[in-house]
Amino acid sequence: MSSVQVRNLAGNQLIPRLHGSNPMAGVDADMKHVLDVWTAMDPKPVEQCSAAEARAQPTLAMALNRILKDKAVDAGIGMELRLIPGAAGDIRARVYTPPTRQAGPLPMILYLHGGGWVIGDLDSYDATPRALARRTGAIVVSAHYRQAPEFQFPAAHEDSLAAWQWLIENAEALGGDPGRVAVAGEGAGANLAVNIALRAREEGLTRPVHQALISPMAGGEFTLPSYVKNFEARPLGTPAVRWFMRKAFRGREEARDTRIRLAERSDLGGLPPATVILAEIDPLRSEGEQLADALRRSGVWVDCTIYEGVTHQFFGLAQMVNKAMFAQSQVARNLIGAFER
Repeated sequence: MSSVQVRNLAGNQLIPRLHGSNPMAGVDADMKHVLDVWTAMDPKPVEQCSAAEARAQPTLAMALNRILKDKAVDAGIGMELRLIPGAAGDIRARVYTPPTRQAGPLPMILYLHGGGWVIGDLDSYDATPRALARRTGAIVVSAHYRQAPEFQFPAAHEDSLAAWQWLIENAEALGGDPGRVAVAGEGAGANLAVNIALRAREEGLTRPVHQALISPMAGGEFTLPSYVKNFEARPLGTPAVRWFMRKAFRGREEARDTRIRLAERSDLGGLPPATVILAEIDPLRSEGEQLADALRRSGVWVDCTIYEGVTHQFFGLAQMVNKAMFAQSQVARNLIGAFER
């Protein structure tokens, strides 16, 4: 097997890529079913799109809905649309309530969707907050945020912190307990979740009791093993991650900001316990592993699992993908434990 070389985000460093390797060869049968339906919807590679075109592409959530023929998902979960204050104007949010309410205020979760700070929205990431509400019995607020390239770094970070502050201030009005609040996120949203925990620690704000971090963006070093091995992975390959980084940041210095390079930080002590969920067939896997290690070195309790045979965005596909069901159970178990302490 020969190799070729690929330039990284900065354009001045060459990284090897195995020529002829197929990262999708080991995908699970149920994950493959969703991917096959998605492929039949003819999505254009993100890196070949404008931001507007990328936001209009078919998603794995759409593929799952096609398989399920749009049957009701998580019946009994209440959902209310809201406009909440962001850092520079209102942002959209959804408030999910569990099907059976316990007596007294409920625990709460702020959920932040993925999409590389460029794509993704409340609709395409609807399944995860629904699952969290059902599995944990918590009220889940899923908040949108300003996206690049229209609003570049740190707009999304500012909006997510504003959403956290709104949630704490309005917890009682929502029926929640401001002392039992966690953060959760996928991809770029997981990066935002960690940064909320960091800002809460630094500024004396209410701290989350747990962090649920699913395929976190935490580095951006394209020489890492998972970026090389999963260069041509679907739905997310290395070229797509590089495209996100070019859209989200004004240059290399912003992309190297400590809010992005979380895996390189040595000051993560005092953050809440974390559940880190990683997919084997995902360019982001290696930096997720590095983040888990950095948290552990700082004395943070971490439960990290790499789920084999699945790809980026698998977590919300529990109605079809068994590994997603297991991953959701792992996250819910740790969240419930944190709420009960």
